[in-house]
Amino acid sequence: MLKGRQLALSGVLGILVLPLAIRYIPFLFDQMRLVEFVESHGLWGSLIFILLHIVATVVGVPGVILTVVGGLLFGLVWGSVLSLVGATLGAMGAFWMARHLLLDWAQNRVRDRKLLCSFNQAVLQHPFSFVLIVRFAPISPFNLVNFLFGMTTIHWLPYSLGTLLGIVPGVIAYTWVGVAGNDAMHGKGPWPLIIACTILAILSAMPLLLRKRQSYS
Repeated sequence: MLKGRQLALSGVLGILVLPLAIRYIPFLFDQMRLVEFVESHGLWGSLIFILLHIVATVVGVPGVILTVVGGLLFGLVWGSVLSLVGATLGAMGAFWMARHLLLDWAQNRVRDRKLLCSFNQAVLQHPFSFVLIVRFAPISPFNLVNFLFGMTTIHWLPYSLGTLLGIVPGVIAYTWVGVAGNDAMHGKGPWPLIIACTILAILSAMPLLLRKRQSYS
């Protein structure tokens, strides 16, 4: 059961976040509608883009489409920067929610106790480097990991810094996919898109390759 203060805070967050989620989360599953929505707000579009990232991450919706659209809308540099800010803030929001609002509820519903114990042990030994490694793989379950870290004893600072730095390669790769895909649609050739997808595949496979290498050493 949630305590009185937690229940009150949960109610406030629900009142603030739930209407936004109900109204704007469907945009994340319709790329063209998402592009039109952000573009229609002009200079406010970048702020709205960050807020969508935050809300999507907190409620557990994958933000990959947003990151790709960021490249299409803002280019490689600014698209990457905005996605990094939004994804990191969203990850921090999910982390605090798991730790301060839903800790007892979440712990009672985690079936894989070994996974949670492994996370706890790893963050005690190497908090920053562990977060960095977990975040590095673009295919890692980003939203699930946010809540798992919230259920550990890790301090918010190494968690936030490790998240910010660890997702840089994946964010750049997905943003580049958006940029290259837009260029390909406008007849600039498919090779940048092919290269971006190849880099994304290599980044996704790298943790598995490193794990195999460690097992043989």
